[in-house]
Amino acid sequence: MDGEQELFYPHVAEFVEDRLIYLYTRRLGQQFIWCPEWYRHAEALSRLDSIWRAWEHLRLDPATGMSVWWRDHADPHMMALLDPDGPFAACRNNQHTDYPIPPLPVQEPPAGLFFDQRQPNIRGV
Repeated sequence: MDGEQELFYPHVAEFVEDRLIYLYTRRLGQQFIWCPEWYRHAEALSRLDSIWRAWEHLRLDPATGMSVWWRDHADPHMMALLDPDGPFAACRNNQHTDYPIPPLPVQEPPAGLFFDQRQPNIRGV
């Protein structure tokens, strides 16, 4: 391909509303959870944007593009999103909820364990 490819969809929301919701028809409730306000969940927005960008790239591969998209992008991300313990866990009955799910707990690592990867390696390793 020469240059940048032209996008089929102008943004992720158009992709979700025009294509993805028709590709993933599931009975919602116990096994699968979806939030109609998916864009209000940081993880969902990031994953769906990734799915869309992969689709935009792979749609141009006439041989295995869509198979690769389903296997490597769509299915893993959608299973994580639709999981009852996923980012939509507090959303029920096609309703978004602002129930705050806290971020993963972390402790600050010991000083000197990591160095700024944006800077040249001054240690020579």
